[in-house]
Amino acid sequence: MTLLLAQISDLHLDGSERATLRATRVMDHLRALPRPVDALLVTGDIADHGDEAEYEEAARILAAPFPVLMCPGNHDERAAYRKALLEEAPGHGPVNRAHHIGGTTILMCDSTIPGRDEGRLDAETLTWIGTTLAALPEDAPALIAFHQPPVRLHHPLPDSFMLEEPGELAALLDAYPQITAVLTGHAHTAAASTFAGRPLIVGPAVTWTLRLPWEGDEPADREQPPGLAFHVLDDDRRLTTHYRVVV
Repeated sequence: MTLLLAQISDLHLDGSERATLRATRVMDHLRALPRPVDALLVTGDIADHGDEAEYEEAARILAAPFPVLMCPGNHDERAAYRKALLEEAPGHGPVNRAHHIGGTTILMCDSTIPGRDEGRLDAETLTWIGTTLAALPEDAPALIAFHQPPVRLHHPLPDSFMLEEPGELAALLDAYPQITAVLTGHAHTAAASTFAGRPLIVGPAVTWTLRLPWEGDEPADREQPPGLAFHVLDDDRRLTTHYRVVV
C-alpha cells in the first residue's frame, strides 16, 4: 500500500506564546487535511529545556487522530520525556521505539548523548536496530529516523553537531536492504542528501529556519513560517518528499 507520512521537527516548546502558537498551527493544519496522514513523525527537540511542563504541553498539542511517532533530540531530557510525554516510568537509557504502519516498519531511534549537542547511536541502540531489522521479512520496507544528520549540510552550525561515528549505522544499512530512507531533524532546514546509498531527508523546523551562509550572516531566521514534510512511500519502496510551510 502507499504510505503517507508527515514529519515535523524541532518544536523547542519552552512555554512561550510564540513556540506554542507555531506548533499548534502546524498540528491544526495536519488535523484539517482532507486526507489524513497515516502517521506523523516528530524527529526530536520537542522541548527546549527538557522540563516536564514542556512535555505536558507537547502531549496536548500533539494529540491527533493519527499515530504520532517521536524520538528525542539534544534539547530533550530522557527521564522527563518518558514520564510526561510517553507516560512511562522515568529512565535514563535510550528511547527507541519500532512502529508498524501500513506494512512499513518505522524505527524511531535515540541518537542523543546526554549533556551534548552531537549525536551518536550507542551500542544498545545499534543492537536494537539490528535485532529489529533482522526480524523483518526482506521484502518489508522500513524507515529509520533519529535527530542529528549523519552527513555534512554545508553550514557550520549543524555541521558542528552531527551524528558521530556514522560508519556503524552505514554498516547496518548495508546489511539490511529493507531500509528505504533515513529521516532526521536538528538542522532547522529542509534538506535532501544521501547516506549509505539511501535517501537522507532532513525535516524542517517548527521553531525557526536556518539561514544558509550564502543567505546572510545571522543563522536564525525567525520570520520564516514553520515547516513540515510529507513523505509518500509507494509500492515500489520509493520515497517522494514534499515540503510545505504553514502560514
